[in-house]
Amino acid sequence: MPDNLILAFGLTLFAGLATGIGSLLAFFTHHTNTKFLSITLGFSAGVMIYVSMIEIFVKAKIALVDALGKVPGNWLTVGGFFAGMLLIAGIDKFIPKQSNPHELRTVEDMDGNGSKVKQPDLLKMGTFTALAIGIHNFPEGIATFTSALQDPKLGIAIAVAIAIHNIPEGIAVSVPVYFATGDKRKAFKLSFLSGLSEPIGAFAAYLFLMPFLNEIAFGIIFAAVAGIMVFISLDELLPAAKRYDEAHLSIYGLIGGMAVMAISLLLFI
Repeated sequence: MPDNLILAFGLTLFAGLATGIGSLLAFFTHHTNTKFLSITLGFSAGVMIYVSMIEIFVKAKIALVDALGKVPGNWLTVGGFFAGMLLIAGIDKFIPKQSNPHELRTVEDMDGNGSKVKQPDLLKMGTFTALAIGIHNFPEGIATFTSALQDPKLGIAIAVAIAIHNIPEGIAVSVPVYFATGDKRKAFKLSFLSGLSEPIGAFAAYLFLMPFLNEIAFGIIFAAVAGIMVFISLDELLPAAKRYDEAHLSIYGLIGGMAVMAISLLLFI
């Protein structure tokens, strides 16, 4: 397991800092590529749903059934799955809509009739927006880290999927901060730094979960990770992809993500 530590931390850092890519896209392009967003969001959802239901949930079930027996193992797997859903749903519930990074915005939103809008509560708004995304991404960091520890190929798949979904998230965070400050540098900085909550989540998992990581703990965590990823896909990624959809591109992206994930898992059996 220690051999995978560097990889696990690296993957989590990669996934988290993808928010910075979203900020750069917002500041250096004049038009939102809706086709690109629709396909990539659908692709990310396809990867997450497939790997969650076909690989992660099954691994959790096998680990828990082996450790606890058929009946309690199956019940705990299902309980962990829905507990993960409830966790991420609760986080979304308590983040106000205007500060939720999944309330998507476009590059065009950065200019209202060619003018930058400065809000009076500058620091408060910027800080709260960064805090909102930080809280939301913390469990994603734990998910990526623990998955990479147990199975590096799963960790890579999860990190890529989360990184893809963090790109439009970075746009969604940087645009309102830019509205508040009129400062591109400040907006990029807060968006970029908020992505660090994912490696911080990984570090917290390393400090507090590592001593307790056994087959039962991994099984529960994997079941919860599957629930988190399915919820993110159904509640955030697919609705966002449909918003930008043109000619069912989001569904094609979804199928493409599932196919790529399926092939990659077959190649590494």
